[in-house]
Amino acid sequence: MAGTHESSSLLDRVVLITGGARRVGAEIARTLHAAGAKVLIHYRSSAGAAALLAEEFNRIRVRSAAIHAADLLSAEAPDQLVAAALAQFGRLDILINNASTFYPTPVGRITAAQWDDLMGSNLKAPLFLAQAAAHSLARQQGLIINIIDIHGLRPLKGYPLYSAAKAGLAMLTRSLARELGPDIRVNGIAPGPVLWAENGMDEDLKREIIGKTALKRGGDPADIGRTALFLARDAPYITGQIIAVDGGRSI
Repeated sequence: MAGTHESSSLLDRVVLITGGARRVGAEIARTLHAAGAKVLIHYRSSAGAAALLAEEFNRIRVRSAAIHAADLLSAEAPDQLVAAALAQFGRLDILINNASTFYPTPVGRITAAQWDDLMGSNLKAPLFLAQAAAHSLARQQGLIINIIDIHGLRPLKGYPLYSAAKAGLAMLTRSLARELGPDIRVNGIAPGPVLWAENGMDEDLKREIIGKTALKRGGDPADIGRTALFLARDAPYITGQIIAVDGGRSI
C-alpha cells in the first residue's frame, strides 16, 4: 500500500488469499472484504465452501470476489493464481499466504512425503507465490502477509516438521521484507490457539497450550482477521515484523 493518507482505504484493493475458503482464511477474507477489498479466494478441495463465500461477497458488492482452485505443491500454481487475480480484477495489492497443512510427525516415523507436504505448503508455496506476485505487487506498493504460527518460534512437541516449516516461514518473512522493499511490505501473523486442528488434537495438549497463555483462554479467528486488516490498512510503515496473536503464549 502506498505510504500516503489514501493508503488507509482498502476500497477496490485486490487481495489474493490462499486457503481462503474456510476457517481462519475465510475470516480474514470476510474482514478485508468488509473493509472494501476485492478478494480472490484460493482453495484446493473446498470448492463448495469457496463458492458459497464468493457468493456471499458478491451479494454485498457485485463482482467483488472470485475463486480459483490450485494445488499449491504444483510448480505451476503460483503463476496461475497471480494470473487469475489479474485476469479477474486487473491488479493485485495484497497476497496472504494462509494455506497450510498441519499434523504430527513423531521422530522415528517421519517420511519423505510428509517433508514434501509440510515444507511445501508452509514454506515453499509462500516463497514461490511471493516471487510470482512481486512484479504486480510492486506496481501497487503492495503487501504480503504470511500466516505463521507461534510454534514457528516455540516448537510444538510431536510436530517437528510443522514447527520447522513455520520457523522457515518466519525467516522468509523477514528476508523478503529486505529483498522486496521499498516497493512491497512483508509481514507475518503468528496465531496462538485460535482454532484447533480439524484432524483432532489431544485434549490434554489443548489444556496445556491454553494454560501457557497469559490470558488463560483461546482466541478467535476474528482476532487474526483484525490483525490482517491493521497490517493492510493502518500500518504503512511496518515491514519485516511478525505479530503474535496468541494471548501471551509467546512470553
